[in-house]
Order: sequence, then structure tokens, then C-alpha cells
Amino acid sequence: MSETKPPIALSVAGSDPTGGAGLQLDLRVFERHDVHGMAVATALTMQTTKGVHQVLPVFPSVAGEQLHVLLGDILPDAIKIGMLASDDVLLRVAMVLERYEIPRIVDPVMTASDGSRLLEQRALGNLCERILPGAALVTPNLSEAEALTGTRDPEAAARILLELGVQAALVKGGHASGPADDFLLTAEGGCWLRAPRLDRGPVHGTGCALSAAIAARVARGEGIEDAVRGAKDFVGRAIARAVRIGGGQRVLRFDDGAA
Repeated sequence: MSETKPPIALSVAGSDPTGGAGLQLDLRVFERHDVHGMAVATALTMQTTKGVHQVLPVFPSVAGEQLHVLLGDILPDAIKIGMLASDDVLLRVAMVLERYEIPRIVDPVMTASDGSRLLEQRALGNLCERILPGAALVTPNLSEAEALTGTRDPEAAARILLELGVQAALVKGGHASGPADDFLLTAEGGCWLRAPRLDRGPVHGTGCALSAAIAARVARGEGIEDAVRGAKDFVGRAIARAVRIGGGQRVLRFDDGAA
């Protein structure tokens, strides 16, 4: 009997011991999309649903060697890049990935919702110069978009991000007031993706889940706009079902519908 290889997605991100974000959540999202998930850790975190206590980046050489050895054996169909923690880790990751033409979905994680820094300030230049160019999509929230481009205007920020070399930009409005509308810009043009704001209070891991779901859908062969729309709907359903498992933020709970 012949075997059919499943779609494969790789997460390059930090570990979250709560399971509500980071590598642990990415792998749950990949599985939910019937995509084989792989993971390379960039950092260990001490955190709870109440906040981040400490971030410990892995040794840069370890991050680079994890990727080098893994990609020498298995080439994923898409890569999600999340928290990179330090400039040195970022550079090692970039050094390996630039050898491969694999669609990259970049979630430029900079701070946790409690304000804890998840990427060194000095890494912003190399993020723009070494990680973003050639990426299939970058998914900043408004604060991240402002840090990368100097503006919180979604349409203006998206245009600047394309000038930096990304193929598409999704500027997320989930942290704004009012509806949770996102702006997507590709080489073909831009569009607003409208969505109501769900009154569930703070929910952990929404950005991680969205970028992971997009990566999973790209791995399955979907185009960027279809992948973004499908992922946004997937995360919206998970927010609506979010539950409190600790003393802080709710965590996403996925439904039984098709992902």
C-alpha cells in the first residue's frame, strides 16, 4: 500500500508551559487542521495565565542546529515564525532559513499582553532586514506594526511592510477599540476583513493561533487570502468558546467543526 505524505508545518517559536500560546498552541492548531506539526524552540518561558515571569532564550547555536538538522531531513510545506526572543537567536534562525524557499508566516511577537518583552529591542533592525524580506505574510498587531513601520494606520503600515520585502501583510485590529477588523494587503491589492468584537475578556494566544492556522492552511495549499479568511474564522470560533483554566486570561477552546 502506497503512503501519502500529509501536509507539514513547522513552528519556530517559544515554549509556553500553560499550553495557551507558543509552540504548544501551534502544534494543537496544526493538528486541528490535519497537518503534521514540527517545532523548534527559541526560548523557554516561566509564565502562567496571569503573565510572564521570565524569558530564557535558547543558546543561538542550539536554535540554529535544531533547524539545520531538521530541515536536512524534512522540508515543511510552510513555516510559522513566532517569538524569537533575542537578536542572536533571530540571526541564527535567519541564517538557516535563507537557504530554503519555504513559505514563511511571520508573527512578529515583541511583547506579551502583560507588557513583558519577548524580543530584544536591538533585534528590530534584523527582524526587518533578515526575517521579513521574502516572507509570504507578516501578521503584526497595531503596536507591532507601529514598531516596525512608525505608524499605527493599518493601510499605511501594510504598504510599508510590503516595501520591506514581504509578499503580504495582515495588520490586526484585535487590540483596537470597536470591531476586530484586520487589513490585508497583497501585491494584488488590499481589503478589510471585518469581524465583530467578542466580549470574552482577555484571551491568551489569539495571535499565535491565527498565524499557526494561516501556516497550516498554506501548508495544505491554500492561497494567502483564503488562508487568512479561514484562519480568522477558525480563531473567532475558538475565542467564542474560550475558557478560564487558571487565575488569569482565558485560553482558546477549539470546536468540532471543520478547520
